[in-house]
Amino acid sequence: MKLVNHKNIIGLLNAFTPQKSLEEFQDVYLVMELMDANLCQVIQMDLDHERMSYLLYQMLCGIKHLHSAGIIHRDLKPSNIVVKSDCTLKILDFGLARTAGTTFMMTPYVVTRYYRAPEVILGMGYKENVDIWSVGCIMGEMIRGAVLFPGTDHIDQWNKIIEQLGTPSQEFMRRLQPTVRNYVENRPRYAGYSFDKLFPDVLFPSDSPEHSRLKASQARDLLSQMLVIDPERRISVDDALSHPYINVWYDEAEVNAPAPAPYDHSVDEREHTVEQWKDLIYKEVLEYEQTHNSLGVGAPGRNMSSLHGSQDGAIEEDGESGALSSDQSSSNRAPSSANPYNRRRYQS
Repeated sequence: MKLVNHKNIIGLLNAFTPQKSLEEFQDVYLVMELMDANLCQVIQMDLDHERMSYLLYQMLCGIKHLHSAGIIHRDLKPSNIVVKSDCTLKILDFGLARTAGTTFMMTPYVVTRYYRAPEVILGMGYKENVDIWSVGCIMGEMIRGAVLFPGTDHIDQWNKIIEQLGTPSQEFMRRLQPTVRNYVENRPRYAGYSFDKLFPDVLFPSDSPEHSRLKASQARDLLSQMLVIDPERRISVDDALSHPYINVWYDEAEVNAPAPAPYDHSVDEREHTVEQWKDLIYKEVLEYEQTHNSLGVGAPGRNMSSLHGSQDGAIEEDGESGALSSDQSSSNRAPSSANPYNRRRYQS
């Protein structure tokens, strides 16, 4: 969190501990921006195309920024995405984030099951576009209003995926480990359904009167490129940002924000005792506490004007002002309405 500095990633304003010595050290408090709701609540609000597209655009901008730092989030889900009433979106919770090499061979228990990509379920190597599958699951949930693949365990999760999307190709099967391949090949074969049947027009709001590209057919097309079982054929974050359903909001400064400093993962790769980790964390917290106050002053890219922008000049107890802070320029481009979320699901 200290490395990344993007408007669509939750900001770390401060970190501190109430303990005064390493021997006493037990607790760490992280001070972050205050948001209004998480995406679990917004999904139930029946979004129109403008808001759904804009929220997805911001997700992709944040993910691209993480990937540019060599970080894969690995746990994208509605509860890890927060929003404000003006449609501003931020990604949070980096508890499972890892640096990105060419591919990873890691435990499959890295993403909340419902949003877990096939290559993770099947124990394959994976790379950045594992996050794109999760975005596709979130987008599908925004459209349906229900989880797409509600598996009860990792085997049932795989079954839920292939029942809807179909059994993958032999080319994909050949890349599986022998025991996994044997299991997958011995499952019943499913033809799957077209995305027109999985996501019929009745699930979508009316086509946008303002943007001709914001319509059900374009949303389905994007979804069909995200929810691809074979990661080699799945859309990249760059191509998703260029898709007609998304690029109506395209802003070079947001999409290609300056890349953060690459994460030095050498510390993570070395073996440490519990006491050594405690010492490393304590020093990091002290350094952050000494260079940042509770309002985040001193944090990269932040200044007093972005925190003292409320009409009456007052700062709320959480350190947030009533203004839009440094996000004002983009919120002017955001969908405009007295109610930023529009209850129109199931209207054709």
